Amino acid sequence: MVAAALVLVAGACSSDRSDDDPGGDDGTSGASADLPTDTFGDLESPCGEGDASGATEQGVTDDSIAIGYGDDSGYVNAPGLNEEMGDAMDAMIAWCNSVGGINGREIVGHRYDAALDNAAQVIVEACGQDFMMVGQGFAGDEDMEADRIDCQLVTVPGFTLSSSANNAPMSYQPLPFPVDQLSVARAELTLETFPEAASFDFIGHDSPFTQLAEGRTEAVMAAAGAEVAGCGVVLKSAGGDNYRALVQRYQECGTTVLFDQGTPTPATFSFLDAMRVEGYEPTLLTDATWYADVVKSANIDGLTEGVNVTMQFQPFENADAVPAVADYLAVMGANEDAATGLLGMQSTSAFLLWATAAKACGSELTRQCMVNELSQVTSWTGGGLHAEANPGGNEPPKCSLLMTLKGGTYEQIAPATKGEFYCADSSLETPESSWGVELNEDRIATTYLTDDVIVPEA
Repeated sequence: MVAAALVLVAGACSSDRSDDDPGGDDGTSGASADLPTDTFGDLESPCGEGDASGATEQGVTDDSIAIGYGDDSGYVNAPGLNEEMGDAMDAMIAWCNSVGGINGREIVGHRYDAALDNAAQVIVEACGQDFMMVGQGFAGDEDMEADRIDCQLVTVPGFTLSSSANNAPMSYQPLPFPVDQLSVARAELTLETFPEAASFDFIGHDSPFTQLAEGRTEAVMAAAGAEVAGCGVVLKSAGGDNYRALVQRYQECGTTVLFDQGTPTPATFSFLDAMRVEGYEPTLLTDATWYADVVKSANIDGLTEGVNVTMQFQPFENADAVPAVADYLAVMGANEDAATGLLGMQSTSAFLLWATAAKACGSELTRQCMVNELSQVTSWTGGGLHAEANPGGNEPPKCSLLMTLKGGTYEQIAPATKGEFYCADSSLETPESSWGVELNEDRIATTYLTDDVIVPEA
């Protein structure tokens, strides 16, 4: 269960890109850039001076707003897990306060470490002192949902993992990942860029959570007209396979396109090495987990050369074309010890979404007002950090872009114009059997639902 959770954490737009290389190879450095002031990317800054007042809710006073956030960085088997999320919140709070806070109220941040298994304890503490939870990413979010809902703690999470949290009440994600909808943009862009992907297969993994991701990809690819070759290869997470024999099975099967839905691990790299030895050169398609320094470092003698990565966030290499990425790097660069990564940008977008709604509430800063405001946000890009999504309607983004690893850096290959996304017209409705949770008529998970949750007012 622990290993599976780690795979999913990485799958939520994770990256191990660190503060040692915040701007890729394009020379962009957060530390040398100017901090944003009136705008963040193309978003009017929600932070600034004002005269809001009133102790309107728990955690709100005349001059301050207390919010909780955090990550799993204390997990003993993976120290620093998702720490870029907590670091991003630290940086965004410091930046926002430096320009006046929210309508003049200072933000007081309480950073929590769920250490993978302690989300339930974290939420009990947060329920006693925080106005809201913002920008957090906890692999064990299922364990905290009952208490969060019971204490009416509204949240704008950086990501969610469990089915109950993905469609939870009083929760608004900058990039929703609902159980009942999938974007088809990735499939359409893949087939447009690589027509040979009409017949593909997976580098299979024995993790049930990775297999779930494979099932979702198979569904959207089928909707776009592609089919799985079904070569039946599955890698063991612990390693030790006869990789050359597995490669030969793909060669016999005749597939020329492979998807990898897992994370880049030593076992996967061993498999890629066996591909090279056998002279097998399929097109390799991956998710944002492969936008990582470890993949670049592994590109010795071309081992990971040409790996293609589908993303819904703008990569660091596009900072010169996307002001929001440059602004994120600048804010993070103000603290030389802060870790950067795609999950950090996810928390940054969550903070901006929360702050925008909080600014609109003014002196009437209550959880009810926040739910009212957040439910009306139907178009959100985090100032340009990522593809457009619908937090208020809990609908996933309908746009993607493709990167490829060339030498020591990633480059955008589709769409051709750097910084642009490919967008689909619709999403795919997933079968109810795949949800893992019961939804009501409003697409809200009923697992922990109560009659007194805060709902948007008409």
